[in-house]
Amino acid sequence: MKRKLEEEDMEIVWQTPANPPHRLDYIFRNGRRHVRPYYFEFIAHVKNRWAGKTIVDLFTDEFKGRSHDYYVSAVKCGRIRVDGEMVPVSYVVKTSEKISHFLHRHEPPVLTSDVLILQKEPDVVTVCKPASIPVHPCGQYRKNTVVGILEAEHGLAPLFPVHRLDRLVSGLLILARSASKADFFRQQIEGGMIKKQYIARVAGEFPEQEQVVDANINHNAREQRSTAEVGACGDTTPIKGKTACTKFTRLSTNGVHSLVLCEPVTGRTHQIRVHLQHAGYPIANDLLYLSKHVNDRSASIPASDFCENLSTEHVDSNEDFSIDPMCTNCPDLVPKGYNVHEEALWLHCVRYSAPGWTYECPYPDWASLS
Repeated sequence: MKRKLEEEDMEIVWQTPANPPHRLDYIFRNGRRHVRPYYFEFIAHVKNRWAGKTIVDLFTDEFKGRSHDYYVSAVKCGRIRVDGEMVPVSYVVKTSEKISHFLHRHEPPVLTSDVLILQKEPDVVTVCKPASIPVHPCGQYRKNTVVGILEAEHGLAPLFPVHRLDRLVSGLLILARSASKADFFRQQIEGGMIKKQYIARVAGEFPEQEQVVDANINHNAREQRSTAEVGACGDTTPIKGKTACTKFTRLSTNGVHSLVLCEPVTGRTHQIRVHLQHAGYPIANDLLYLSKHVNDRSASIPASDFCENLSTEHVDSNEDFSIDPMCTNCPDLVPKGYNVHEEALWLHCVRYSAPGWTYECPYPDWASLS
């Protein structure tokens, strides 16, 4: 889609979700895979609770990543439009109107590790997902995703992720190559037929005997954090959260850390991480769930030992990407507010199986405790 910018005499191509990623879209530096910033059209339809607001107030209230002054300028120059047309800053939106926001999109970087293809079958692809890369487009990520990278570098599309792995988790990821195959896997998951196995490197000397944690998981979406909830003896108050169960088996230990096999019976948000914390053996580099008393007694490694000393890069070279005069991130390559010190979590998916099939993934380097 082409449209001339009002603020300067140039013509650019606006991308939409229909535009596939390409190999040349990526920039590699300092151990990170970046996406070359690109022009993108975000589309939304006016919700009932938005109706009656001015176009500027709507964006200022609902999309807080940019300032009121930016939205005023964006409306005036046509970067924000209603039903494809320019409107005044005082325009009051109505339910179901289509709002387009054209902007210079900067995606957060991810680790540079390749997305290793483990098996490629006519109807299934399995890969070893690196930590830090989301599975599919979400939030600020579109091209810097497993699905996006596989399309850009291997021409694999469409792909239908069979299960989810949190962005910081690595390991086996199964992707169906057709909607019908994805539905086949979905039915097996819903029928409780699939066995899932992960490994985690935890703080402390994990017990030799199998441990089973049966504790509800209560997820706080606003804080992006979950808690384990159990009822007190004799307390009839309903327990918060969703039922969850995980089996843990120690594979090895060096007295400081232990390698643990994790077998979630259910699939709740952050379930393995929270259940390990609840058991008193959190993942040894999980800053979100490391509690102080466990951290002190088990001598877990400090953040400086597993986080690279990186800083937000200031880039103003046209060799990398063009600078947009209205962009609130330019001339930086990394979007504002992103933590470039984020690293891989010591949690890795190693095996999924069900009657008739098994898929596996090799262990990562951190699984060796020697």
